[in-house]
Amino acid sequence: MDSLTQIVLGAAVGEVCLGKKIGNRAMLWGGIGGTIPDLDVIGNLFLGEAEALAFHRGISHSITFAVFGAVLFGWLIDKLYNTNKGRYWTETVLGIGFYCFGLLFVTGILIAVGPGMKFLTIPLMVAITAFGIWRIRKDLFIRRDNYERPSLRAWQIMMFWALFTHPILDSFTAYGTQLFAPFTDYRVAFNNISVADPIYTSLFLIGLITTSFHARQSNSRRFWNYLGIALSSAYMLFTVYNKLRVDKVMEATIVAENLDSKKYMTSPSILNNVLWTGTTETDSFFYQGQYSLLDKEKAFKLSKVPKMHHLIADAKPDDKTINILKWFSKEFYTVLERSDGRLQFNDMRYGTFRGDTYGENDFIFRFILEKGPDGYYKMLDAKGGPPKDMDQGAMATELWNRIKGI
Repeated sequence: MDSLTQIVLGAAVGEVCLGKKIGNRAMLWGGIGGTIPDLDVIGNLFLGEAEALAFHRGISHSITFAVFGAVLFGWLIDKLYNTNKGRYWTETVLGIGFYCFGLLFVTGILIAVGPGMKFLTIPLMVAITAFGIWRIRKDLFIRRDNYERPSLRAWQIMMFWALFTHPILDSFTAYGTQLFAPFTDYRVAFNNISVADPIYTSLFLIGLITTSFHARQSNSRRFWNYLGIALSSAYMLFTVYNKLRVDKVMEATIVAENLDSKKYMTSPSILNNVLWTGTTETDSFFYQGQYSLLDKEKAFKLSKVPKMHHLIADAKPDDKTINILKWFSKEFYTVLERSDGRLQFNDMRYGTFRGDTYGENDFIFRFILEKGPDGYYKMLDAKGGPPKDMDQGAMATELWNRIKGI
């Protein structure tokens, strides 16, 4: 899921493991642990587009990494805390860094939402900055000695749970997580929650913020943190229930339209768990559409999309780019010829922005290909999200109107 959600989850896990000993520092270190797996994006600096796609949510999101990473990172933190001076410097630098990250993250979200929300950017930036300075001053300077040093084993246990819960959470999305790397590249994906779901994140965040205002040994502190975990977990179970309901609707739609379906999948659209995308495959076509839990008719509105797989039928058996894209999309893909003459590989798992248009700029995940003189394809660009010239405010309005049902 998105970085903010992973930080909040890691912080809640850190609080469970070490909050009674080190107070809000446990949230800081848990949040760092929850961020570490996503640092695999550094691979983008050294890998090609296709290789980077395969590397993300790979070994860093595995159970193996959680075990060995916990041993290493727990040991490093314990070493940093060998002296009070080292601890003070470490906490100060990391605390300031994390609050700056939160400030930039929220600002980026507001700017991305569109002009209609930009009036909130400056006030929210000021509020986050003021809150951050106040908490850093209180936790890391005024209460510097409000602390019981954890053992090496305690640090390692905390880091294990922070590292382990990250890929577990990612596994509930459609993207897929290589939980069992390096032994297999199979990607676990339950497809029951969006990669960004504000309800899930908010339930965690409210409990965590409330927790941070209580003394480290207070029973109220543990109550609020566990309440946030319980509510967010209940919501996750609710999304699983929705997934089961939507799958039944998809199966009924396939039967009603007399489709010779080979396989199908459903997944929620961005930022909600009400509007779902469904995709089913036949010999020559994909049928894809949307269904809102608020629709009057319990059926997906499916459109026929040509596979056009013959456009890359000349790919060599060992073509790395094509093989990675097929693996990444779990064989849910179409190909089209762009207006510039290049080929575009479209990941059908995520569908399109409007749900019923299938032009070259309509697909949420799309990859531009070009065949080289050696006969192998190379990826020129990997695009995720709307084109720059798309009216994001209008798109958000369309999404909201479709969520409300038809």
